[in-house]
Amino acid sequence: MKPSLMSAFLLLMCFCFQSVSAQKPNNVIDEVIWVVGDEAILKSEVEGLRRDPSWSQIKGNPYCVIPERLAIQKLFLHQAAIDSIEVTDAQVSSSVEERINEWVMTAGSKEKLEEYMSMPISQIREELTDRYRDEMMVAKMREKLTADVKVNPAEVRRYFKDMAEDSLPLIPTQVEVEVVILEPRIPEEEINRVKEELRGYADRITNGGMSFSTLAILNSEDPGSKLQGGEMDYMGKAQLDPAFANVAFALTDPKKVSKVVESEYGFHIIQLVDKRGDKAKFRHILRKPKVAQADIDAALARLDSIADEIRKEKFTFEDAATYISQDKDTRNNRGLMTNQKIGPDGNRMQTSRFEMGELANNSPELARIVDRMEIGEISKPFQMTNKHMKTVCAIVKLKNRIKAHRASMSEDFQILREIVVNKKKEELVNDWIREKQKTTYVRINEDWCDCEFEYPGWVK
Repeated sequence: MKPSLMSAFLLLMCFCFQSVSAQKPNNVIDEVIWVVGDEAILKSEVEGLRRDPSWSQIKGNPYCVIPERLAIQKLFLHQAAIDSIEVTDAQVSSSVEERINEWVMTAGSKEKLEEYMSMPISQIREELTDRYRDEMMVAKMREKLTADVKVNPAEVRRYFKDMAEDSLPLIPTQVEVEVVILEPRIPEEEINRVKEELRGYADRITNGGMSFSTLAILNSEDPGSKLQGGEMDYMGKAQLDPAFANVAFALTDPKKVSKVVESEYGFHIIQLVDKRGDKAKFRHILRKPKVAQADIDAALARLDSIADEIRKEKFTFEDAATYISQDKDTRNNRGLMTNQKIGPDGNRMQTSRFEMGELANNSPELARIVDRMEIGEISKPFQMTNKHMKTVCAIVKLKNRIKAHRASMSEDFQILREIVVNKKKEELVNDWIREKQKTTYVRINEDWCDCEFEYPGWVK
């Protein structure tokens, strides 16, 4: 939506109108049911969202809730256009593919999803792309509106001071976990095979035999960029793996292909797409050496011996993590895993506590093991996939388990503070929407007026 088109956003002229299509036979294909500013909301949009699996748990009448949410979205999109807020194609495509994969798994197959949605995957992808772009723009606009919201400790104490104990939030069970991780040996011939494969791709690109994008789609093992032809979002040097960044940011010619570079994820070839100040966009092809089962078994056997020696008190688990573990993230922390979270002030915060769902997001295999352990227990060795999508072997020690409990100011202040911050943000957004209602031209089809809206100001 272009800001120049928003001259139609005049003093509120919100009323119900009789749709022309309402006078036609009931087999009308589509109709305008709301107009917000100079943007129309179509009946087909509402029907499409009503079939969307993610809206299956909607509370209330979908023919009231969905149009209102679309109207609110248009208010945010108008403001986002004025404020020049953007999202990248790569961000949108990544989210769309992730959601489609989730739906396919839920439905059981691609064919069953197409049957449920009454459209082919290609059309689902197209509709999701437009919708996700809008939703991501709205999210960024909300973040901007609420960026300055802060609370001090006194406000948090006042908010919860007179609240009954059974009304305080329930904090789920949390765990603190230590790990020792070994990476299975990868033979030199396997590493050389992958490097030679990537050099072959580079030669084909340089000689004009095939484009970098096509080869990335066909061969890259990076699920986040593969379907975008290997293309990544604009990033600063500090956002990338150091080895990858050093080679990538040295590129100056978009027609050239980098040498083979090794990162924490595997081996890559890289091509420059564009540079903007201190950020750049690259495309890459990732290939990972294959790990043989014999090497996995050897790493598991070594960890089994290490665990036995710890149990015999020859050395501590923490010593093993410091001097034997090959995991850079936990080795300097004596094996203790840390949970990186976004705090109520929008900044990153670090804690050693994980809810079980958070631990499962980190590693499903590790979470299943920890869920059955006692405090102080050391697990048997097991195989898992780390955050770099590499196969590794591990033993784990459950350092602590904090059982589910009602939040307290002394133990859970950050959580309580986040609740108050989120409440203030929601109040600010609600006030903003109500103000926008007063200065926005809105019309609603008379057949869609009989609703109890969350924001009653739509209809005057």
